[in-house]
Amino acid sequence: MSYDKEFWDNYAKENESRYNEEFAKFIRDLAVSLRCKSVLEIGCGTGVDLRLFPDTLDVHGVDLNDLALEMAKKKSPTHDFKKDSITNLPFADSSIDFIFTHKFLNCLTDEDLNKGVSEMFRVAKKYIVNCETYDTSESETENIFKGRNMLKRWSDYKVKIISDVDMHEDIEPEKIRFTLVKKLENID
Repeated sequence: MSYDKEFWDNYAKENESRYNEEFAKFIRDLAVSLRCKSVLEIGCGTGVDLRLFPDTLDVHGVDLNDLALEMAKKKSPTHDFKKDSITNLPFADSSIDFIFTHKFLNCLTDEDLNKGVSEMFRVAKKYIVNCETYDTSESETENIFKGRNMLKRWSDYKVKIISDVDMHEDIEPEKIRFTLVKKLENID
């Protein structure tokens, strides 16, 4: 996975201005309503989407950017933030109830996304939520970003599609697709 430190340091510094309280409330309320006890955001940046999660949940975030993680730890000291990659998540199989991404998978190469989907599936115990810029053809949108079709990406996995819809603009003003899947139990 290529990594442009200067770009992501600047992104981290500007992250507070991109904070969307409505999205943070929505994702927290969803995890709580699904009775999840552990949460992981992949590509958590400064942790803005995790700040409203109560301390009664086991809350984790992973990111590759040191500056973003330092900021996240200061704002949410009770949460667990780790420097790691979506392609090699530092969690046991089926150990996290609720895994989510928010405008992160759009930054990955196709190869890293494929590995990342496999890792999310491995680590998930119950639910995976992807909130990403949507494009059926997955063409580049701008700079390094690509629209993603997560429904297609999950089609090869043992999951039940719960939802695959555009997010309401009151929750996420950018055109973001909300894909929620439930991991099915392994039948051996």
